[in-house]
Amino acid sequence: MEKASAHGRPSPREAVRHFPTEAGVYLMKDASGAIIYVGKAKQLRNRVRSYFSKDKDVKTTALMKRVASIDYVVCRNEYEALLLENNLIKEHSPRYNINLKDGKTYPVIRVTNEEYPRVFRTRRIVNDGSRYYGPYANVQQIDRYLELIEKLFPLRKCRGPLKKREHPCLYYHIGRCAGVCAGRTTHEEYRSRVRSIESILSGRVKMLVARLRREMKAAGAELEFERAAELRDAIAAIEMANEEQQVVDFELDSRDYLGVYRRHTRVSFAILHMRGGKLLGTDLYHLDAIGEDEDVIPQFLMQYYAEARTLPERLVIGIDSRTVEAIASSLSEYFASEMKRPVGIQSPESARDTSVIGLAEDNARRDFEKRSRERGNQPALEELQRILTLPSLPKRIEGFDIAQVAGTHPVASMVSFRNGRPDKSEYRRYHMKTLKGKIDDFAAMREVVARRYTRVANEDLPRPDLILIDGGKGQVNAAVNMLRALELDIPVLGLAKREEEVFLPGRSDPIILPEGSDPLRILQAVRDEAHRFATTFRATLQGKDITKSLLESVDGIGPARSRRLLERFASLAAIAEADAQVIAAEGGVSLEVARRVKGALQPDGTGSDTDATRESGNQEPEGAATRAARPDSDATSD
Repeated sequence: MEKASAHGRPSPREAVRHFPTEAGVYLMKDASGAIIYVGKAKQLRNRVRSYFSKDKDVKTTALMKRVASIDYVVCRNEYEALLLENNLIKEHSPRYNINLKDGKTYPVIRVTNEEYPRVFRTRRIVNDGSRYYGPYANVQQIDRYLELIEKLFPLRKCRGPLKKREHPCLYYHIGRCAGVCAGRTTHEEYRSRVRSIESILSGRVKMLVARLRREMKAAGAELEFERAAELRDAIAAIEMANEEQQVVDFELDSRDYLGVYRRHTRVSFAILHMRGGKLLGTDLYHLDAIGEDEDVIPQFLMQYYAEARTLPERLVIGIDSRTVEAIASSLSEYFASEMKRPVGIQSPESARDTSVIGLAEDNARRDFEKRSRERGNQPALEELQRILTLPSLPKRIEGFDIAQVAGTHPVASMVSFRNGRPDKSEYRRYHMKTLKGKIDDFAAMREVVARRYTRVANEDLPRPDLILIDGGKGQVNAAVNMLRALELDIPVLGLAKREEEVFLPGRSDPIILPEGSDPLRILQAVRDEAHRFATTFRATLQGKDITKSLLESVDGIGPARSRRLLERFASLAAIAEADAQVIAAEGGVSLEVARRVKGALQPDGTGSDTDATRESGNQEPEGAATRAARPDSDATSD
């Protein structure tokens, strides 16, 4: 008997049992009926059934938790399924399908499709008959090309339809405009300039340079030495620009190479463009991708080349040859029928192909690692946002803790985590100013929150997406009340140590996150780091007191002299190692007092002491001198 959903329909798992085994497209929908994922399959039943297996990655698990129903459309063959999948993704933009907004597209040079074309740099491809050259990975290189073009073959500057003028603009008078609006350049001459520009951009410069050399010699023969010098410089500039291409081989067909680097559902693509035997640039994309390579790569390529980019004659894909064979036929048919350009899709066939694919894969891997460092623990943050119903993804979390011993040295710490990782440059530490010897964690929390976020509000500093308090309801309420007084709306939670309970304002019962879960680990990391930073700061201050009291216990050393000695020597270890004569001179004390100081700082004079360890892990020599305190290196004080 089939298990029915709350609406009387079979559950998605049970419904899949009746799916056909033909090729087709499946549409996963949430409870509201919105399409959240579209996929294609050679065999619908087997493909969709795989989503209900136990071994699923985090992204697929999150998807399946939201799926309320699954519909399908049967197609006659795999190509029709590919085409329908692509159209449905365009139409519905499902949340869990890939999109290319996260990519890095290099700029190109556009020659517009107009009677009097213009030439300029752009990242936007418009399918209006314009011609595009590039892409260029080096922005400085593209700017040099445009400057060279503008100087050698100036075109019009004005946009839109050409308007007739009596006098040309200023650009014409400084040699940077053709002046066609005022009849200063004929249409034939203008088109000749455009052809010369396209020769430069295409790398076909031999005929152009030969023509310019003839003109240079003719100018010299007619004693037009200034014109000859301009042509000489132009020839040198064209040849230098042509030599700046990055990689050259001996095949003149147009080829794209796709390198792929993937871990679970995160994948980076690198596409290298070879045109006329030259590597013109690389496009990089990093995105979430549910499904196997056989599903993901066609989706990516169809979206990528739909942006009116120039299609290559050959597309070499750096994945296993079986997968390439599986997707090649339908993809080739798509390019030929929908984009009117045959594209050969293949695995690397030669040593040269293998070498370039290796370069593409290396670019993809480096981009993956770079994006992963920037991204941090995104899935865990998304899950934390969902559990706590936060208004935004908690990319920046600020954590607070209070530390004191018997009312002495009350301090507070603030740590900052960005994308789930410590951002130590934003750490802050605070001396409590209002407690006056009282032990009151709630008052201390009110003070540190007031000081931190008054400054944030007054100086318009970036606000965190979440504030974490080391403590329970009392500390959370103290922080929330102070934020309300400052008219700041920032989510706050408390994390208590004993049971790892999460306390939210206005909620009587705590939230218990699963032990070992990624969201809990992020909160624990923030809480533990805030605690470490606060106790380290308190210990530093306490160590300074011990240092001063140890010196002042020596007969002849009072507060002023102990302070002077520490200013001169920086630590007890340095004082202990110095000669008595040096201590006497630097501290302004007698030689007898200096000897008493050295005696008090020897290990046998004070008993044994434990080593004080820096944040970095380096240790000082044994003895009482090791009790000298140093400023914490993590942050500044507020």
